[in-house]
Amino acid sequence: MLRRIKIPGLVLLVLCFSFSLAPRPVFAESEIEWTLKKQLTLDVVPKDVVPSADGKWIYVLTPGEILVYSLPDYKVATRIPVDKTFDRMTFSDQNNSLIVSSTAEKTVKIIQLDFVHQFSLEGLPFQGPANAPVTLVVFSDYQ
Repeated sequence: MLRRIKIPGLVLLVLCFSFSLAPRPVFAESEIEWTLKKQLTLDVVPKDVVPSADGKWIYVLTPGEILVYSLPDYKVATRIPVDKTFDRMTFSDQNNSLIVSSTAEKTVKIIQLDFVHQFSLEGLPFQGPANAPVTLVVFSDYQ
């Protein structure tokens, strides 16, 4: 059984006023300090930008190519040609690949990235011919 309770207007006004005087949560203000590290000026309009998982590379999607910037020197290390219609990009750190998509063409491309490291053997001792097609390097002093 439901009962109706009549509350006089003055009591209701006092209750509302007392709730308005109740302490409110105080939010602490914080500041963020920031510094511009580098600004890249491009010759073309960037469509999308993603960093690599390790933070060593920045991939900039532009019409017709992906510019690969190396960090910390912020120089173009290589260019990857793509169709001009690609307009979005993401990085998959699980399999080290770039995924680019075109909304106009309704296509997605997965670009596998493999990094080739070159070592200078100049001045180091070696056995066999200097112009051998395969070079085996052993870092025995680091074991």
